[in-house]
Amino acid sequence: MFASSYNSLLVLFSLLVAILASYTALDMAGRISTAKGRAAHWWLAGGACAMGTGIWSMHFIGMLAFSLPIPLGYDPAITALSLLLAIASSAFALWLVCQESLPWTRIAWGAVLLGAGVAGMHYTGMAAMRMSPSIVYVPSLFALSVAIAMLASGAALWIAFRLRRHSPLVRPLRAAAALVMGAAIVGMHYTGMAAAQFPVGSVCGAARSGVNAGWLALVIIVVTLAVLAIALIVSVLDLRLEARTSVLAVSLAEANQELTYLALHDNLTKLPNRMLLTDRLDRALHGADRNNGRFAVMFMDLDGFKTVNDAYGHHIGDLLLVEVARRIESSVRQEDTIARVGGDEFVLLARVGEPADAATLADKVLTVIREPFQVAGRTLRVSTSIGVAMYPGDGIDQHDLLTNADAAMYHAKALGRNVYCFFETSMNANVHEQLQLVQDLRLALERNELILQYQPKLAAPSGPMLGVEALVRWAHPARGLIAPDQFIPLAEKTGLIVPIGAWVLDEACRQMRVWHDAGRRDWSVAVNLSALQFGHASLLQMVRDTLARHALEPGCLTLEVTESTAMRNADASLRILQQLSDMGVRISIDDFGTGYSSLLYLKRLPASELKIDRGFIRDLARDTEDAAIVSAIVALGETLNLNIVAEGVETAAQQEFLTRLGCDSLQGFLLGRPMSPDDLVEALSQDGMFNRAA
Repeated sequence: MFASSYNSLLVLFSLLVAILASYTALDMAGRISTAKGRAAHWWLAGGACAMGTGIWSMHFIGMLAFSLPIPLGYDPAITALSLLLAIASSAFALWLVCQESLPWTRIAWGAVLLGAGVAGMHYTGMAAMRMSPSIVYVPSLFALSVAIAMLASGAALWIAFRLRRHSPLVRPLRAAAALVMGAAIVGMHYTGMAAAQFPVGSVCGAARSGVNAGWLALVIIVVTLAVLAIALIVSVLDLRLEARTSVLAVSLAEANQELTYLALHDNLTKLPNRMLLTDRLDRALHGADRNNGRFAVMFMDLDGFKTVNDAYGHHIGDLLLVEVARRIESSVRQEDTIARVGGDEFVLLARVGEPADAATLADKVLTVIREPFQVAGRTLRVSTSIGVAMYPGDGIDQHDLLTNADAAMYHAKALGRNVYCFFETSMNANVHEQLQLVQDLRLALERNELILQYQPKLAAPSGPMLGVEALVRWAHPARGLIAPDQFIPLAEKTGLIVPIGAWVLDEACRQMRVWHDAGRRDWSVAVNLSALQFGHASLLQMVRDTLARHALEPGCLTLEVTESTAMRNADASLRILQQLSDMGVRISIDDFGTGYSSLLYLKRLPASELKIDRGFIRDLARDTEDAAIVSAIVALGETLNLNIVAEGVETAAQQEFLTRLGCDSLQGFLLGRPMSPDDLVEALSQDGMFNRAA
């Protein structure tokens, strides 16, 4: 037999190629297992080519490292066939390890088939030498090489299957596994080479003169390393792209989740909003119909919230709403839904068995809201009015239930607030009337339906006339003349009081300009300011612009502010009133004696007059307590150098008594009812008061 030898450098390169091919195979298995759809097929094809090329290159470099005393060569067609066997075996291996499961029986059959394919590649490559006579194989070594191929294939399949998923330690584990797999592949190759015996006198039929085996090996090594490197680089880049895509997908999912949350929850209180409430109501309706169950819809509106909002600002109002939401949440069950559906409006959807259960829950909410709130260092108190509608019975759908609960809530407010009411059919008519009135009120300014009437204010006891108080009326086209107490509360609740108040001030100043031009320059006009107007940021500029527009001296205008409004946030009120006073506008404290005045603040208010509330005047002749209160107010006014005005004078006895006490001015039906400007001038002319005033 011919004596054979090996090029040690090429042997070393064959080992390195085997290890790199093994690592590439493991990496490709991971990429294919995570790919989806058509991408998985492309990764399988590309991975099979790279892995098969690597294994074949290891084999061919090992063949080139082998030398005999005769020239050697390799048949291109048979060599190409061995390459195809390597690629096909690699494709089968990659496909197998990317299955959902890989039981031991499947590993065994896969090892047999893959080992046979690798051995077939090797011995087909050997056949490409076309030796004559044929190569003689030692049976024991031949069988050992095939056994090594099958065992190595089984181990490779198990390792690849276990390491196909990405984890923090997957790369070092793949590197270690690649060393083992590469050594096994090289071991199989060189065992097979050792099994080959070449008789003396053998000739290589595929020998090519002039071909340098060393240069051919170098080209194959470079090309193979390039193929494997490109495969690995593409895999790494794709993995990074996939990781970034995964991060973006997670971020997008989180963003969508956040957007969904924002779409279904109130931004301030984080409670469900009307959209989510609608969904919960729909589920409650279906569940009640299916299980013959019952539930309650409670419509809540905070009492006194607008006053807090106007007095302390929207920031404090928002903080108060958050605290209210937390309290309500803590007082209801987890399966109940509390939603914010408006500025200070909440809806509670509660599964209850009987109306008595709903009453107990409503009473619990009333109790927790009544407790004082600590907000930004301030102690605030509000209450709530609750309307309750039961299903079934008070509505057949969401709209009916919410409308009827709202109607019951308005009825609760009419009863004095801080109570709950169950819906009754008669309530709907009142609610619809209120809603229609609000809708009409929104158009009243545009349609010029608001008018001003003027009530004379006379020096005690009977004149001359010092000025007038402007009182707004609504000349409704269908309902006739509507008194302020019927629409002003609605205007305050809806915020319409601000534009209405601006119109009243402008119209009163316009009329005063007309009277001044007619020679009545000693007259002044008093205009009431609501709490909402008083806290509005544009109040000072509006007053300044209105006076300038009608060329009126500020002293001709008196702004009446109720005692409760002036005292609600005393420090802020002092600043506003002082700015108005510095402008030259006169300040009157209206309804004095009905609020909670502090003399400490009262003496600091830049007011020019106090108006005694009509409630003290009504029973003045019979009620000694009212007389004592009025006497005390007059004495206080004199001490503070304030003009005292008594309103609501309806009898001569009241007129005489108030004059005797020392009131400076009187106002009431006895002296003159509210009337139009023309009627006022005519009445003054007939009674002679105009002559005295002139």
